[in-house]
Amino acid sequence: MAHPQPLFILAPPRSFTSVVCGVIGQHPDILGMPELNMFQAETMDEFWRGRKADGTPRSPFWRLMRHDGILRAVAQLYGGEQTMDTVDLARRWITSRSELSTGDAYTELCEKVSPRILLDKSPAYARRRDYLDRIVEHFPDAKFIHLTRHPRGQCESVLKADGGKLIAFFMGGIEESSDGQVFIDPQDNWRDSHRTILEFLTTLPRENWMRIIGEDFMTDIDAGAREVAAWLNLDTSPAAIDAMKHPEDSPFACLGPAGARMGNDPNFLEAPALRPGNVKHWSCDEPLPWRPDHAPLKDDVVRIARYFGYS
Repeated sequence: MAHPQPLFILAPPRSFTSVVCGVIGQHPDILGMPELNMFQAETMDEFWRGRKADGTPRSPFWRLMRHDGILRAVAQLYGGEQTMDTVDLARRWITSRSELSTGDAYTELCEKVSPRILLDKSPAYARRRDYLDRIVEHFPDAKFIHLTRHPRGQCESVLKADGGKLIAFFMGGIEESSDGQVFIDPQDNWRDSHRTILEFLTTLPRENWMRIIGEDFMTDIDAGAREVAAWLNLDTSPAAIDAMKHPEDSPFACLGPAGARMGNDPNFLEAPALRPGNVKHWSCDEPLPWRPDHAPLKDDVVRIARYFGYS
């Protein structure tokens, strides 16, 4: 019997991806993974070494940002636990598949998870269209959840995150005010990621994707969980929905062993349980506190935000 096609959450970083993935990934018929990031490369060798096909190096953050998730996933799936020994097993699993395409190696993970659906929420996939096209090349019937967060909230979260400003810098989030002051402004990254996602979604059958407004999902977890389960034609019973409200029960909802500590947002890993609280709702017209000129969001950012339904 063929394995289920995987499910992907598409969104820029700091868009509630960890919590939403944690919730959906606890449905009894789904297994939420750490950030696997595999479709950023053509082959497993290219993925593991952090070098492009022509030998040039990728991001300086490659080893820090890209490997922990796959190491933890393979350690758990093939070793039954996440320890230093099973992380070593995971390294051998990866290097022994160096000549495989990332899609073929990913298929092995889907088969290992089967009959459950493998759920991946690697935000880096939204950076480039070829990453997304690579997914569909290998999994033409994959399902996608487009997750949004208001650009004001997403940008503030990026700027507050450990290393967020540095990552925004390397992703080109640099602005210069009229008086020559240089500052970090990540809103272009929000815009570019969502443009990439929107263009990609137009190539898919409409039944293969859905959009979730992150603030709505976080405000009513029960309704959001039921909506996703129903869309996937999965169990929507009270027991299934209750299981989804416990992301802390995932084997990946904690810091990992030495050699593979992360694989997800550090704040989520340190406190993965759902916490009641008010979700902020922003206006698109407010001055932005991180800009020296206190200008509001750019017009092209606002147009996309309003298309999603933000005021």
